[in-house]
Amino acid sequence: MIIDSVILHRLNMQLKAPFQTSFGTVKEKDFYLVEVVDEDGFRGFGETSAFSTPWYTEETTATVKVMLEQILIPKLLAARIEHPDDVTLLFQPVKRNFMAKAAIEGAVWDLYAKRNGLTLAQALGGKKRTIDVGISLGMEETTTALLKKIEQYVSEGYKRVKVKVKPGKDIDVLKAIRKHFPQIPLMVDANSAYTLKDIELLKKFDDFALLMIEQPLSDDDIAMHAELQKELETPICLDESIYSMADVKLAVQLKSCKIINIKASRVGGLTNAKKMHDYCKEKGIAVWVGGMLDSGVGRAHHIALATLENFSLPGDIGGSGRYWHEDIIAPEVVVCRGEINVSDSPGIGYEIDWEKVKKHRVSKEVFQRKRKTT
Repeated sequence: MIIDSVILHRLNMQLKAPFQTSFGTVKEKDFYLVEVVDEDGFRGFGETSAFSTPWYTEETTATVKVMLEQILIPKLLAARIEHPDDVTLLFQPVKRNFMAKAAIEGAVWDLYAKRNGLTLAQALGGKKRTIDVGISLGMEETTTALLKKIEQYVSEGYKRVKVKVKPGKDIDVLKAIRKHFPQIPLMVDANSAYTLKDIELLKKFDDFALLMIEQPLSDDDIAMHAELQKELETPICLDESIYSMADVKLAVQLKSCKIINIKASRVGGLTNAKKMHDYCKEKGIAVWVGGMLDSGVGRAHHIALATLENFSLPGDIGGSGRYWHEDIIAPEVVVCRGEINVSDSPGIGYEIDWEKVKKHRVSKEVFQRKRKTT
């Protein structure tokens, strides 16, 4: 494949409802739709996952833009790509900046699948025709409001409920949830809100039969998570701590967790995500696909990734209507009884709704491959 051009569409989309975590509240998504076009006119799409402020990782929408424009796009336009895995090797000399890399690498995966008449799931080696999904709920002003949302999504058939927690908004909330929903598959996500000083508090989480507690400690505390896991019956799931295969191997070696949340955008792309999936399968570590408040393009990438065999736990993918008044793909992603049907159309399996893109687009920049002159 020779990439002829890369187009960055900057979009700003309002969430249906604010999403609150221990770090703060997200009300809108400012991101780039990345479009790659090859010499034969095939087009692939990816999207950036970074937020406007560096609360999740050090990357932001602004830093991603700089990396794409100044480093990654020029590298891609100067290269010849045989397979999307080559993009990972091409970007290897560039330190970190995983979300910037993942956005453009994902677009190349979509392009590759379309060129070869494959679904993205097939290109990745996925076999599932449907995937199980759970729901991720942010913090609410009142526990009553949270319970109403849980009731709504349980009635819709979502196969797992995740709630955000932090000190002061945890044990009482869990008691209320378990009183009203004693049997639902339930997990919590702390987004690094605790430290080992909270170990006695965290032990109380064992009383609620949780599937897991996600990222209780700081993202650079893989060793401390090992200390914590020794004290807990509840499985620890690592999210923000995992960026590379080295992180995965260290976490497995130290027994820092029993589960890993794999987000392609956090680990530099689908190629790395697949490698992590394969390694965890070999080592007996359960994995699932996390979400990043994605538009339909990022959501489609996650659906394809979740078709791999070892993604045995419901992911945070959800339907388009859960997050957006209108999505930028057609048809929109729909959840039916806690499942999403995997599209059998080539690539990501969804068409870009260009009218919706234009409606939400803030800017558009086109980068062309340099032509040799004689």
